[in-house]
Amino acid sequence: MTMPERPDQPRVSVTRRLPPMIEARMTELFHTDLSLDDAPMDRTALAGAMAECDVLVPTITDRIDADLIAGAGEKLKLIANFGNGVDHIDLKAARARGIIVTNTPGVLTDDTADMAMALLLAVPRRLAEGERLVRSGTWTGWKPTGMLGRRISGKTLGIVGMGRIGQAIALRARGFGLSIRYHNRHRLPDVVERAVGATFDPDLQTLLEFSDFVSLNCPHNAETHHMIDAARLAQMKPDACLINIARGELVDESALIDALESGTIAGAGLDVYAHEPAVDPRLLALENAVLIPHMASATVEAREATGDKVIANIQMWADGHRPHDQVLEGWV
Repeated sequence: MTMPERPDQPRVSVTRRLPPMIEARMTELFHTDLSLDDAPMDRTALAGAMAECDVLVPTITDRIDADLIAGAGEKLKLIANFGNGVDHIDLKAARARGIIVTNTPGVLTDDTADMAMALLLAVPRRLAEGERLVRSGTWTGWKPTGMLGRRISGKTLGIVGMGRIGQAIALRARGFGLSIRYHNRHRLPDVVERAVGATFDPDLQTLLEFSDFVSLNCPHNAETHHMIDAARLAQMKPDACLINIARGELVDESALIDALESGTIAGAGLDVYAHEPAVDPRLLALENAVLIPHMASATVEAREATGDKVIANIQMWADGHRPHDQVLEGWV
């Protein structure tokens, strides 16, 4: 849906349906081309939008690669991403064309951390299995050996990626009696480590060997692609559980399935997948995997806050200022 021309305002192309209040505000402020349906744009549609707009508002489902950026119109000067992660955008190509890229940091932290804790509880306590058992109509009642899971208090949580979300998970996990270890590109200041009660592991192998639960919370890039592969899974405890709410590409999914099938690790809680929305049928068949549909940040509050940041970034750029949330070189 295209709104009437506003010559004094930038033309903004939005690739997916956004919360109604965000779409309404965008159409008030900008000449906005909204998506009529909620299907991802194909490559031809993306190229067409990028040829005509001043500002593109993509989401994680849109792969903005170097070829698309090279074919963009001269007017395109801002890619205002709806979301925090920008691994679906070729930042180097955007910089070469003088296109600013912004994201929306901070608005998803609490909701994503909450879901990480939900998965951390669901996997060892077999919540999804129990729910399926009740719905199947085959449950025969309580018994001392029925649906035995694993206690989480007194165990160790290893956090890979100790940014905003990692720290929020650590604070929540302490309330459940977990000890916290973390692995990060850079060690946190002492004051932050004390605040979240975390111990730094400079070597990922050490964290994997000592952790009962491992939570992945880092961006996807060349360095982190398949950072959890067969060799890394073999370094984990046999009764350990892997939680991934970050990006599916962080994990070698085939190796993870093999590890879950063979008992190399005890379980996994996944919100993201290597080829989503497609999910490997072997993964779907596993009882020791809790699978949810990329919904860690899916709250009304988070989506509206994300939209507010997108609008603020566009307005600051349109007013001739550097957007607060510009993604700078080396972000990933």
